[in-house]
Amino acid sequence: MAQAAPRFGPEALKFLRALKRNNRREWFQPRKEQYDALVKRPALEIVARLADDLRPFAPEVIADPKTAIYRIYRDTRFSNDKTPYKTHIAASFPWRGLPRHEGAGLYFHVSPTEVWIGGGMYAPPTAQLHIVRQHIANNHRRLRSIVESAGFKRVFGALEGERLTRVPRGFPRDHAASEWLRFRQYLAGREVAPGVATAPRFYATVLETFRVAVPLIRFLNEPLVSRGR
Repeated sequence: MAQAAPRFGPEALKFLRALKRNNRREWFQPRKEQYDALVKRPALEIVARLADDLRPFAPEVIADPKTAIYRIYRDTRFSNDKTPYKTHIAASFPWRGLPRHEGAGLYFHVSPTEVWIGGGMYAPPTAQLHIVRQHIANNHRRLRSIVESAGFKRVFGALEGERLTRVPRGFPRDHAASEWLRFRQYLAGREVAPGVATAPRFYATVLETFRVAVPLIRFLNEPLVSRGR
C-alpha cells in the first residue's frame, strides 16, 4: 500500500490562529506539547519525506529533520515587536558544500493566512552578491533559459526580489543582463491559501515547486561552491 503523503491537519492551522491571538508565554507554555504534536510533528514528517524525494533531482539539497525546522521562539532583542513566538512553521533546505544560511536554498512556511513555497537567495552578503552578479553577467543566457521557461513561469510567474534602481558599479549600464544585475535578492516563490497545507495535494505541491526552483538555486550557487573547493 502506498504511503500517504504527509501534510498538516486542520488542527495545526487552528493552533497557529490561536497563537496569533494569544502570543504570550503564559498561554503557549502549557500548550507546547500541542504545538509539538499538531504543528511541529507534521513538519518533521514532511522534511523526512523530502530527504528521500529530493535526492533523485537535487542531491545537493540538505533535508535534515534535525536542522531544517525553524524554532518557534522569536529573537526580540533588536525588535520593537516583543511578542515571543512566531505564528508560522517554517523549514529551510540549504545547499551542500555551503555554510548554513549562505548561498541559495529551498524554503516553505505555513501560517494562518498563507503558505509560501519556493527558494532563492534572500540576504546575501555584499561580497557574495558581487560573485553571483558576475556569474550572471557571464552566463545570462543560461539564467534567461531558466526564468523564462514555461515551467518557471507557470509556477512562479517571474523572478522576484528587491532590486536597485540602476545597474551596480562595475557593470555596463547597457549590459544584456542589466535587469538581473540590479537584483539584491533572487527569489522564486508561490503563495497559496493556508487551506492547501491541509489538503492531500500539499506534499505534491511542495515537491513540484522545489523541482521547478532547483535549476535557479543550482545556478546561483555554482560560483559559490566552486570558490569553496
